[in-house]
Amino acid sequence: MKDVSELFWKASSDEIQRGYVYMDKEESFVCLVCGRAFTKGIIYQEAGIFYEAEKFASLHITLEHESMFHYLLNMNKKLTGLTDLQKQLIGLFHSGLSDKEIVKELGGGSTSTIRNHRFTMREREKQAKVYLALMGLLDKKVENGRDTSFIPVPKTATVLDERFAITEQENEEFMRTYFPDGVDGRLSKFPKKEKRKVAILRQLITRFEAGKQYSEKEVNAILKEAWDDYVTLRRYLIEYGFMKRQDDCSAYWVHS
Repeated sequence: MKDVSELFWKASSDEIQRGYVYMDKEESFVCLVCGRAFTKGIIYQEAGIFYEAEKFASLHITLEHESMFHYLLNMNKKLTGLTDLQKQLIGLFHSGLSDKEIVKELGGGSTSTIRNHRFTMREREKQAKVYLALMGLLDKKVENGRDTSFIPVPKTATVLDERFAITEQENEEFMRTYFPDGVDGRLSKFPKKEKRKVAILRQLITRFEAGKQYSEKEVNAILKEAWDDYVTLRRYLIEYGFMKRQDDCSAYWVHS
């Protein structure tokens, strides 16, 4: 199955809003937040109530992730493009508060300022629709006779810069270079160049199961199968936002 970041970025706006996509090949509904799959035809139970797969996928979003609105709003600001004030305002708008109530909640300002923010956000929505249409048309083109698609940026990336600008062709070349026996094998070496480092880390994190917690010993054992200096690999996975851990290092998990 494709990784959850790839599913997320390839999902439509409607699919992202509901929080899951249907995978024809696997016949499963897959959560775009954590990657958990719910197989069509299987009945799932929660609090004594039975659900079909799609209904349970929807319920899963609420039970495990609060809501897609909450999840999207709290994504890295480099991914949302929203300032802290804009995120706060969108949250207040979503709660149904009036402009007057929002002014009180913010502790200052005026209702005219809040109305202006509403207007600006609606205009930005129009711009986003045009931009998406343009990019959709651009995606149908092939530049200079070759595919220039980029691999998906992890939703949990701590930074967004040129190190994540990796084309699919570049990624394939990196995998052949650094995993001579295949991507499930050992690294020939760990690269110093940032872009290549990100590509390697992106591949290594797929060796861990989303939603599962690992002890430090288990993480070390899995990473040591790829490279002897597993401490460096573990540190970079956390530093670049691919993995999270408890403050006392008692548990590690895939950052989804």
